[in-house]
Amino acid sequence: MAVETLTFGCRLNIVESEIIRLHAEAEGRDRVVVNTCAVTAEAGRQARKAIRRLARERPGAEIVVTGCGAQVETEAYAAMPEVARLVGNDAKLRPETWREKQIGPAERVAIDDIMSARRPAATSLAHLPGHTRAFVPVQNGCDHRCTFCVIPFGRGNSRSVPLNAVVEQVARLVDHGGREVVLTGVDLTAYGRDLDGTPTLGRLVRAILARVPDLARLRLSSIDSVEVDPELMEALATDKRLMPHLHLSLQAGDDLVLKRMKRRHLRDDAIRFCEEVRRMRTGIVFGADLIAGFPTETDEQFSRSLDLVRECGLTHLHVFPYSPRPETPAARMPPVAAEIVRERAARLREAGAAALTRHLDAEVGLTRRVLTERGGTGRTEEFTVVRLAGEPGEITDVVIAGHDGRVLIAA
Repeated sequence: MAVETLTFGCRLNIVESEIIRLHAEAEGRDRVVVNTCAVTAEAGRQARKAIRRLARERPGAEIVVTGCGAQVETEAYAAMPEVARLVGNDAKLRPETWREKQIGPAERVAIDDIMSARRPAATSLAHLPGHTRAFVPVQNGCDHRCTFCVIPFGRGNSRSVPLNAVVEQVARLVDHGGREVVLTGVDLTAYGRDLDGTPTLGRLVRAILARVPDLARLRLSSIDSVEVDPELMEALATDKRLMPHLHLSLQAGDDLVLKRMKRRHLRDDAIRFCEEVRRMRTGIVFGADLIAGFPTETDEQFSRSLDLVRECGLTHLHVFPYSPRPETPAARMPPVAAEIVRERAARLREAGAAALTRHLDAEVGLTRRVLTERGGTGRTEEFTVVRLAGEPGEITDVVIAGHDGRVLIAA
């Protein structure tokens, strides 16, 4: 019997939902699994709204809720009569969690102690249905405690998949026709610190590129620039199969705000990193996460985040209006008025849209190598979306004829 999964949040959740679906489907029950996110209050609101809708549309189906929302906002989900069962983040990937059995009231809320988790399981997926790019989780959890972030309490401490297991998974994906692999994690640049020999993310990347020669493209999800190791820098500079696009966890452009966030970098660190990588890899494109309206943020401090878009040469922005999360230090700091938070988020998005337009303008007339995806689109090596004809999974050179302000258009 088919099991429906509904996924909120990060790329890690996308992969985990597919693993859950395979485990749950084997048991033959009528289930809907909602894999939740807790990064913002809005993510939780959307998940609970979806759960109520699913209960109306799928009467009789067992609705199981898991993910970071279930882990850190357990009471809110447990109070919903639509929810048959809550499963913690560590248990959700274990096959035995989904074996058919009668769940009594005492077992309805099965939230594990995520801080006791020691090692994430290596994934064994040969492909990710419906996706041209394959996501490979190599790390989970986070040892840092940024004052705005609740994710460590949803994911636990940092733990890594052994290097050889990752290489084997990538090779398996390529053997099944995979063209591009994206390495994912909660704190990706923390990879390896808990493993014997403390291999770095850079060493993992170089091992994949050396031992899986038929892999066409290797890409990284969000990274913390201050944690990038020399081997990763060398790989960026020397191996063209490592894609020229980095998404940076910057969050703000003012030093005092960054300190209050308990980030590990300052403004000049971010600018210097982007300049150094650009010297090493011509044409590289940067994206970034930025938070608008962090508690205590003044107009002048916010303006430095706006300026950072230009000074770092950012192209793809993920803008988050600050959202207080339970039990975090930032939630106890003097807040910025809600209307100001919304206005600052809008201004950051406008700056991001203008930066994207400049990037798209510069692409017109160039020839770009594109990996085709579903729906008549694809992505360049720099991660820019292109509208074109073609079957999903093809890598082809196309001339860029124009753009519509959001995506490129192939000739």
